[in-house]
Amino acid sequence: MKYSMVVFDMAGTTVEDAGNAVACRVREALAAIGVDVSVENVDPVMGIPKPVALRVLMEQARGAPASDQEVREVHADFRRRIVEHYRTSPEVREVAGASEVFALLRARGVRVTLDTGFDRRTLDTIVERLGWASLLDDTVASDEVEHGRPDPEMINLLMWRAGIADPARVAKIGDSVSDIEQGVAAGCGFVGAIVNRRTSGEIPRFPGVVPVHGLRELPAALGM
Repeated sequence: MKYSMVVFDMAGTTVEDAGNAVACRVREALAAIGVDVSVENVDPVMGIPKPVALRVLMEQARGAPASDQEVREVHADFRRRIVEHYRTSPEVREVAGASEVFALLRARGVRVTLDTGFDRRTLDTIVERLGWASLLDDTVASDEVEHGRPDPEMINLLMWRAGIADPARVAKIGDSVSDIEQGVAAGCGFVGAIVNRRTSGEIPRFPGVVPVHGLRELPAALGM
């Protein structure tokens, strides 16, 4: 088998983001402190650690630095909102084919892992809600590393815990530019991009990145 591990993103890749739920919760948390941003403002920072994304948006909107305390408070509000969404919303569901693809990969001896711009509490809320615990080999959240996406640290940590030394044996799939940049920076042997409004115009900038229109396409794209 060419690949030993696949690293999946969560929201928008394996978890449906119906109605731009993540961006909406970001906007709500910022609106609570009087900062108005659009979905178009949020798109470029999707996928990176949420405290970093919130700081960027606050500073762009105000044209001035945001304090660490304010960022912590806004992130706590965002986390409360997004956890409540994933815990209770009837819209929360996996992307079509996610469990099927996870099971197929594991049956072929490939480790199935998640990395995310969410914190551990949010990640665990989603895994519990979707009943994925038995389908996953490992997960890592952005608050468990010093550098979140697009830095490769989360992928490196997953490789280290799996005993995988060669990044060419790792595949990365996500739906944001930061996912693409992370996979490229890690030297992954396969970097796939879910085609959406955030990635469609960016994929040509990254030679070798494979456009993927749905998770059920992934096994064939991996040569399985």
